[in-house]
Amino acid sequence: MFERRGREKVMAFVMAGGEGSRLRPLTADRCKPAVPFGSRYRIVDFVLSNLANSDIRSIYLLVQYMPQSLIEHIRKAWTVSPLFSEQFVTVVPPQMTKEHMHFGGTADAVYQSLNLMNMHRPDLVAVFGADHIYRMDVRQMVRFHCENEADVTVAALPVPLDQVSNFGIIETDSSGRIHGFQEKPAQAKPMPNDSQRAYASMGNYLFRADMLREALEEAHQRDETDFGHHVLPRLSKTHRVFAYDFSTNVVPGTKPYEEAGYWRDVGTLDTYFAAHMDVLGTEPCFDAFNPQWPIYSSHYQGPTARVIRGDLDNVLLGAATIVSDATIRNSLLRREVVVEPGAVIEDCVIMDYVRIGAGARLRHAIIDRHNKIAPGTQIGYDHERDRAAGYHVTEGGLVVLPLGDVRYYAREGYRDGGGYSE
Repeated sequence: MFERRGREKVMAFVMAGGEGSRLRPLTADRCKPAVPFGSRYRIVDFVLSNLANSDIRSIYLLVQYMPQSLIEHIRKAWTVSPLFSEQFVTVVPPQMTKEHMHFGGTADAVYQSLNLMNMHRPDLVAVFGADHIYRMDVRQMVRFHCENEADVTVAALPVPLDQVSNFGIIETDSSGRIHGFQEKPAQAKPMPNDSQRAYASMGNYLFRADMLREALEEAHQRDETDFGHHVLPRLSKTHRVFAYDFSTNVVPGTKPYEEAGYWRDVGTLDTYFAAHMDVLGTEPCFDAFNPQWPIYSSHYQGPTARVIRGDLDNVLLGAATIVSDATIRNSLLRREVVVEPGAVIEDCVIMDYVRIGAGARLRHAIIDRHNKIAPGTQIGYDHERDRAAGYHVTEGGLVVLPLGDVRYYAREGYRDGGGYSE
């Protein structure tokens, strides 16, 4: 049984090895957690900021698929002072032993890192995903875990019953104790106190450290590799496994107009784009500006954005972006984007280091980094022509351009002069 000490020592494993195949072509050259989001972030910044703001600062990032972009981002954005040995964000790849050439699943990834747990000797271990957009005070989940003397706590999001087929669903009793798991069922039992919703797993777990070690060693013997499919369903039959209701989590500084319990799994191109639209407007569903609970990211040293005439409506501009006599509506432009005269951009996400030529017209599109859009080009107006040009078009009609030629930016750069790129 876990003996509460009053201030538990918590370390975290962040599962950042996801391929994110449904986000291709954005994940053709990078892992999903490294995909840019908003005007200055990467997806991984949200979980790391939640942990850091919750005073959980011993963080191991477990990587696997195409990790270099993520490793570079962590090196530049998440360097913590070496004066404090218990505060770090460290990248951990598969151990590449004769027995383990890669991570077989989430549980196997943590199993391969048990030596790190043994070194730090925490009371609790947080195992969180790196694929979601949200704010969360993890300390409240820790408090719930301790008050219920839980062995495992699973963060759970109440979702309408007609959406359960999109999630891993949790069955609980009235106390919140978990008695069953279902993976994307057609139908599910509602929450005990809400007949219209069911609990969906958020992929964020809190474990009693000594129990986690035993569970992973047993899972290894059984050839079980995944928490959600193998370890947690088995533990729910023998241990105290609870669901923490994420909708009760209160984050300081949240505005009244923001969506309560905002959490998005940006697993497809259309949901990724929709989450970008959620940060726009005077009263966005998810306001990126919250001084009491900041989202940390790169320490970019470039200048502020500049608008040299233009018609802009509901737009976010990243640093060092230049707009010259263009029309932009309902869009996000990340840093060092150049928009030339006469261009029209509507309902778009334009990533870093893109140049949009004079008179070009873009509608309902995502343009990945390092692209040069030729003057007069039209994207998003004729999907057959878009496909013929080699662009990806989603079922929702979103046009996505893959990563461009980085050599173009290296050659011409910000205002043809080299820029401040990271």
